[in-house]
Amino acid sequence: MKNPEDKSVEKNGSPPSPYRHFSATAWGKLRDDTPLPLTEEEVVGLRGRGETVSIAEVEQIYLPLSRLLNLYAEGVQTLHGATNAFLGNTQKVPYIIGVAGSVAVGKSTTSRILKELLARWPSHPKVELVTTDGFLHPNKTLEERGLADRKGFPESFDLAGLRKFLTNVKSGEKGLQAPTYSHIIYDVVPDQYLEVDQPDILIVEGLNVLQPARPDDASEGIPFVSDFFDFSIFIDAEPAVIEEWYVERFLGLRQTAFSQPDAYFSRYADLDDVDADRVAREIWKLINLRNLEENILPTRWRADLVLHKSADHTIDQVSLRKI
Repeated sequence: MKNPEDKSVEKNGSPPSPYRHFSATAWGKLRDDTPLPLTEEEVVGLRGRGETVSIAEVEQIYLPLSRLLNLYAEGVQTLHGATNAFLGNTQKVPYIIGVAGSVAVGKSTTSRILKELLARWPSHPKVELVTTDGFLHPNKTLEERGLADRKGFPESFDLAGLRKFLTNVKSGEKGLQAPTYSHIIYDVVPDQYLEVDQPDILIVEGLNVLQPARPDDASEGIPFVSDFFDFSIFIDAEPAVIEEWYVERFLGLRQTAFSQPDAYFSRYADLDDVDADRVAREIWKLINLRNLEENILPTRWRADLVLHKSADHTIDQVSLRKI
């Protein structure tokens, strides 16, 4: 029976959509009888700066999503089990989830919540989270290549290294290492790695993880990063709304990350509110908005699921791909 709150029904002759669109309320009903394994204190600990996600929103949005992903992951595990039986091997193939979206839109919070929820399902207790920030070229390399002002753009990442890492993950390799990134020093941390050892599920979070291959890559048959994903999520909001979130975060960082002695942005720590607001909006327009419009937003509808946020940070619409 058709869900009466499923907004995928095309009316007035509008073209069919490849997505089913749900209000937050309609989506929440898909939780079924899935228990909520997180406490309010745990949810607060998973929030990023400026995020207001509540335990009620986790129950309404993220719990049904974890149920869906659990069903998908179990289905893929069954398929791989059949393939292994056919080939006569026991190779473990992780289920990989990509999470994309703009700077300051809440990708990290979503990824952390999903990691915790998915790890509570008995069929896949080992869940790892990797951010693509660690695969940025070091600042020195970016400066040498004239890309210092395009940090976060596709060309600022070591895509070959990221593809190699994901290839090894999908191949079931043991004892892998992912490079790490510090938002304090605003650079890749030398000789510091995150261990990734045959997880059941790997979440890969980053700005451009749904970006198609460049023409020169595609001509050689090199895979997209998203080719490694079994499921992908895009965190969406209006650009003007994200700008306000970015500015709010920038102002808040003056008393925290910016004030640390080795902070890359320590020069902004003593700015007053007016100057900090001006600088934040300049950085947003020159770098982050350009990247959003040129590279990130065009990949939105490549995602399997789009979570749309309203100005108060709450998710008000969920779009699930049906085609």
